[in-house]
Amino acid sequence: MGTQTEKNLQQATFGAGCFWGAESAFQAQQGVINSRVGFARSSDSSSPWIEVVQVDFDPAQVSYHQLLALFWKIHDPLSVDKQGQDVGEKYRSAVFAHSEQQASEAAQSKAALEAEKYPGKVIVTVIDTLDEFKLADEKDQQYIQKHGGSACSI
Repeated sequence: MGTQTEKNLQQATFGAGCFWGAESAFQAQQGVINSRVGFARSSDSSSPWIEVVQVDFDPAQVSYHQLLALFWKIHDPLSVDKQGQDVGEKYRSAVFAHSEQQASEAAQSKAALEAEKYPGKVIVTVIDTLDEFKLADEKDQQYIQKHGGSACSI
């Protein structure tokens, strides 16, 4: 593996319920270089803050499409504001796009998943542009690595 420079990396932000478990799942994905957990919302100030994992990834090693596939796999996109034991708007299923291309890919991926895996059902995942991101406390970063996996539904 060659030297990695930050200018080659792209970012992706996903809300899949408990951000501890989501971060752990994305950290295990080859091509994900860095991750952090926090809270995100769109430009609509009435939108809730959602627990998210934000990753820096090398598109030469993993595509955004592959990251979307992992996102769909690790949580229930049919569940409204609930993942496992975690209930509330902050656990909403969401994709926060960093570009028009990401928004388009996410919408296409959602439509394909709905048609192939969930015919007749509605995927409730919100796809929106990332407007605000607040980093969670240091104690929440890499939580599963530090404390084990029993504290999260993912």
